[in-house]
Amino acid sequence: MSPFPFDAVLFDCDGVLVDSEPLVARVLSEMLTERGWPLTQAQAGEVFLGKSVAGLASVIEERTGKPFTDEWLDDFRHQRNIALERDLTEIPGAPAAVRAIHAATGGQIACASGADLLKVKLQLGKVGILDAFGDHIFSGQDQPRTKPHPDVYLAAAAALGVDPTRCAVIEDTVTGATAGVAAGATVFGYSPGGQFHSTPEALRAAGAHVIFESMQDLPAVLAAYAANAAA
Repeated sequence: MSPFPFDAVLFDCDGVLVDSEPLVARVLSEMLTERGWPLTQAQAGEVFLGKSVAGLASVIEERTGKPFTDEWLDDFRHQRNIALERDLTEIPGAPAAVRAIHAATGGQIACASGADLLKVKLQLGKVGILDAFGDHIFSGQDQPRTKPHPDVYLAAAAALGVDPTRCAVIEDTVTGATAGVAAGATVFGYSPGGQFHSTPEALRAAGAHVIFESMQDLPAVLAAYAANAAA
């Protein structure tokens, strides 16, 4: 059997490990509609897919006609966390894939998300894989720049002591894929269909090297990458 072709695997969280995007879009649609920006759940998903709410503060101010305040952001996060604690589910096959890749890499995995760290840890704990990542959980909001900039992936690679060009990045949005490519990593685009993930075409246009549709296939897709690249 060929050696595993990457020194580390860096996972996004939302839409890759947990099915959080529909829940967050529902909370956003309700809270922003109440604030004066009428949005359906689907519309909220389209606007905020792969982006942080704080990162779109100026858009929210423009569309609601009200200031974006720390109090409103705290209220949003509170309502969001209630929904996640109650209703969050895993992406099918993700926990088993994480465990398999953890074993294949000797524990060289990290979660590098654009979301706030509290949310990321809450979600990983909810689906039972917080322990797999240990201390290697990173938020782009703690970096100088968040996605689509590469900072969070560069920080994760540095913490693992690996060259980012020897990392695989697992992403499901254009924003995240752009960040992974900018870090110099090999990006694997998860695109199972549906409005809460970017399309295969959009991910390829952003620089994703490989597109796959099922998280249960990911360990084999990663392991086979070197052979496929040489073919």
